[in-house]
Amino acid sequence: MAWDLSVDLIKATVQLEQPLGDGSRTVGTGFLVSDPTPDGKPRTILVTAAHVFEKMPSVSARIGYRIQGAEGVWRYDPESLTIRDGDHPLWTKHPTRDVAVMVVEAPPEFAKAAIPLNYLAQDDTFNKFNLGPGDEMMALGFPRGLSANPAGFPILRSGRVASYPLAPATNFPTFLMDFSVFPGNSGGPVFMAEGARRRPGASESQEVQFVAGLLTQQVELSGERLEIGIVTHAKFIRETLALLDKVPGAAVTQARAPRPEPAMPGATPAAAVSAMAMGASH
Repeated sequence: MAWDLSVDLIKATVQLEQPLGDGSRTVGTGFLVSDPTPDGKPRTILVTAAHVFEKMPSVSARIGYRIQGAEGVWRYDPESLTIRDGDHPLWTKHPTRDVAVMVVEAPPEFAKAAIPLNYLAQDDTFNKFNLGPGDEMMALGFPRGLSANPAGFPILRSGRVASYPLAPATNFPTFLMDFSVFPGNSGGPVFMAEGARRRPGASESQEVQFVAGLLTQQVELSGERLEIGIVTHAKFIRETLALLDKVPGAAVTQARAPRPEPAMPGATPAAAVSAMAMGASH
């Protein structure tokens, strides 16, 4: 049965934000992964770039869930997410890469949107499908805190792989992607969703759909943005997820955000968003 990773990831991707004292807010992107505990219990995990949380000074942030009503209409329904216990971070960070994960208690209808762990690329994925420079990939995020619509869905962008070689990830932990990157994109998934790809010399085409990694930085040189994104390989997301079972900790309890809510993310003026999460250099 055919499936569409683009739609699955759109449903699993959320805006992360924290209001600042001056009336602006810091914004990043995250996505949900379903990764059961070692004893088989369901578990929903939020994946993002570590610096998204690190640039949020307060103990709680907001995670932009979306709820579909009985008539099929979607609405933006953010909830409070505790990210620190005092000065102690509640997320788990990869020891060397800009990747963070945190177990969350998502609303049941949203937990269903979390993508399975096997959607994440493995060490041999790039070589298996003979991927390289020029191949097109897509990215989801909230550039400058904007969403695709008032329901809070992420904006889908595309670009081409702009570096070589891509593997092994141990030696080349990041790769470049040729597309415009903005504050607020950090932590968003970068993925490939190609219905039919034929490897050179092969007689049959294969469906190629996987999460290649997450966006962690934009490239700047002498203060000039080069419109190139830096993607951290999915291998390091997998490694960070594995750390969850090595450190004690329970799921983070969330509480409903107080009403009334601020304007929907799609209607937020770009000028009101500052100090957004995005690395500044390669």
